[in-house]
Amino acid sequence: MATTITTTTSNNAATYGDCVAALRTSLSFLESSVSTLGTGIADYPRLINVLKSVRHYELIPQPALVAAEASLRDEIGPAITTLLDRADAHIERAERRIEALRARSELQQGRLHSSSNAPASSRTSNNNNNNNSKGKSKAGAGAGRRRTETEGKLKARQREALQYSVERLELEVLQKERELRKRLDAAT
Repeated sequence: MATTITTTTSNNAATYGDCVAALRTSLSFLESSVSTLGTGIADYPRLINVLKSVRHYELIPQPALVAAEASLRDEIGPAITTLLDRADAHIERAERRIEALRARSELQQGRLHSSSNAPASSRTSNNNNNNNSKGKSKAGAGAGRRRTETEGKLKARQREALQYSVERLELEVLQKERELRKRLDAAT
């Protein structure tokens, strides 16, 4: 009977040893799982803040959306019409101003051409008069030539200034048209 007890005890000890080994292996797996979970949930406080800032939108039924668009169109429509009328009036004013400046430029050019032709004829008559009258001096003729040169330079400057102002006004009209198109595109 003593042999049976020793064999039973040794069998129990071996079985208990296997149980303890299995328990230690389970504990090591459990510790590994806990450390893996710990690293996995370490970012949760930050994720909570990130997820709090996400906004959720509700869906709006189609009839409510159509009604909102119609009311917005009714509110904005008259203002857009007024703005378009103003823009058209401003463009027409600018076009009239450009035409007036062009006409003025042509008038000034006509005057320049007529004045440049007139001094040539008056010079020939003055030369004839100078040849006929011996009282005129050469210094007076030089001053007259300088005056006509100065007048020619002044008229050339005026012509350039008129051309510049016409070009500037045309650019302003183009800029206003671009702004109007942008506003219309933004409004629609």
